[in-house]
Amino acid sequence: PTIHPCGVCEPCVAIAESRHIDVLEMDAASRTGIDDIREIIDGVRYAPASARYKVYIIDEVHMLSKQAFNGLLKTLEEPPPHVKFIFATTEIRKVPVTVLSRCQRFDLRRIETPELVAHLKVIAGNEGVKIEDGALALVARAAEGSVRDSLSLLDQAIAHQEGETITAESVRGMLGLADRGRVLDLFEKVMGGKIADALTDLSQLYNVGADPLVVMQDLLETTHFLTRLKVAPDAEGFFDGGSSEAKRAAEMAGKLSVPSLTRAWQLLLKGLFEVRDSTHPLKAAEMALIRLAYAADLPPTDKLVRDVLDHPPLEGGSKSAQQISGRGPVARSDPSPKMTSSFSTLPQGEGGIAAQRAPEPTASVQNAPLIRTLEDIAALAIAKGAPVLKVHIENDMHLVSLEPGKLEFRPSLRAPRTLSGDLAQKLKEWTGQRWMVTVAKDGGAPTIAESKKNAHQAKLDAVLQEPMVRAVLDRFPGSEVIAVRDLIQDDIAAPVAEDDSE
Repeated sequence: PTIHPCGVCEPCVAIAESRHIDVLEMDAASRTGIDDIREIIDGVRYAPASARYKVYIIDEVHMLSKQAFNGLLKTLEEPPPHVKFIFATTEIRKVPVTVLSRCQRFDLRRIETPELVAHLKVIAGNEGVKIEDGALALVARAAEGSVRDSLSLLDQAIAHQEGETITAESVRGMLGLADRGRVLDLFEKVMGGKIADALTDLSQLYNVGADPLVVMQDLLETTHFLTRLKVAPDAEGFFDGGSSEAKRAAEMAGKLSVPSLTRAWQLLLKGLFEVRDSTHPLKAAEMALIRLAYAADLPPTDKLVRDVLDHPPLEGGSKSAQQISGRGPVARSDPSPKMTSSFSTLPQGEGGIAAQRAPEPTASVQNAPLIRTLEDIAALAIAKGAPVLKVHIENDMHLVSLEPGKLEFRPSLRAPRTLSGDLAQKLKEWTGQRWMVTVAKDGGAPTIAESKKNAHQAKLDAVLQEPMVRAVLDRFPGSEVIAVRDLIQDDIAAPVAEDDSE
């Protein structure tokens, strides 16, 4: 065996043409059962017909069933000297450890885009196909470092060829991609708060065949590339180094801050999942862009909290809630019952251009209730006369995260679809602050009702372990403990009886 085969001898030619009798390949994605592995086990006992070794190549080996792995394990422990196994997989974590421990592992790297472009250019030349360098770059980038996938895409591009030369525009249409320059336009308008123009650009991209999911992916890649440019100016990736788009991206990176870019990444990533799972991808993409446009110029949450802690309102209302920005003269609090915007003069985030927003009437934050837990929100709901919302908060909300101005939860199956919107509106009315209430698809703590039930059950189980209680239950068959009450708290809460002797 050699790592540099000659490619001209009979075994090399036979292997290259997939007709060598001693080199057997099996696709585990379609042959996953124990019966398929049994064929291999029965065949390994026979010596190779012409080669030095009999080679079994199992592609996508992680697709084998548990029974198939167990059947193959004995052969891997004591393989015949004339047999070699080659396992290929893209999901190494799905291969059992017992199999991995008996293999020599080789991690194959992805082919770099310039190297893959050069390889495709040679193949296109051999086939007599004229194709633009930009089209080859699109094919190589879509293949994500896989030579096989790049060849499949190149073959598809040749099949879609209309003129003498395959253009980048035709490949972009074949792949459902958006133009890089138009993606930059869209990203710049969203970060600048130009929502109407951004939605128009998105509709135009959709009308020319761009998939909303691919547009969201391109926006994510743009955000990642701009962020890398901020921390590593020599970064390469989404845009070609010498292209006009790359130069424009570098200029945009200089105007945006890292916090604004990381916030954009989080919102776009959440929007990507929403677009992927939605039955109306375009509408989901539009809502994601609207959400990003309104959040682009907000200061970071930790800065808001820090400003509030550093500038608490003084007693008597001598310091306005608007002074938390630390800018401008001190404004006296208005004793009139007019509603004021609690964050009207907050500093804009460094990353985006402020979106034009009309002032929204909200309650003053001077006497805003302190919310730290979901129980605080439930108590606030009952105090504000919203018992139905309080029931949904306690029974249908699995809390994922809670911080000032932001709440994320996973709703139960019976929760109303408008719960997040209703809660955000009520919190804004009750606290005088804008709340971002989002819905998660998984995770979250038990609901308040479930926590109370679990706590009650734990207390009941602890009481049942008491020797005196067990003795009483044994003495009276059929009896049971229904409730547990804390006598100390009851005694404290009960009024003290008056002494008649005094």
